[in-house]
Amino acid sequence: MKKPRKIKDYCPSCDTHTEMEITRGKNRPGSELRKGQRRFRRVTSGYGGFPWSKPSGAGKPVKRVYLKYTCTECGKTWQKECQRAGRFEFKE
Repeated sequence: MKKPRKIKDYCPSCDTHTEMEITRGKNRPGSELRKGQRRFRRVTSGYGGFPWSKPSGAGKPVKRVYLKYTCTECGKTWQKECQRAGRFEFKE
């Protein structure tokens, strides 16, 4: 997948469409306080085996691409999840 380094997109901070600078982001670990994580800890604690079976087969063949968008007007940065891509590069 090829993406340009700069695009024009909506900035929620400026509340207008501005020029955005795109950089490669990192996958953040999920929060331990989310409801699913709390339920998982509760179910797996104590005696007994794991409550559900492992899914069969290998994992996904390609990773998701995470992109960081930086507004050139206000300087705010946020991260969005892009679709899965085997190879990712920026086009100039």
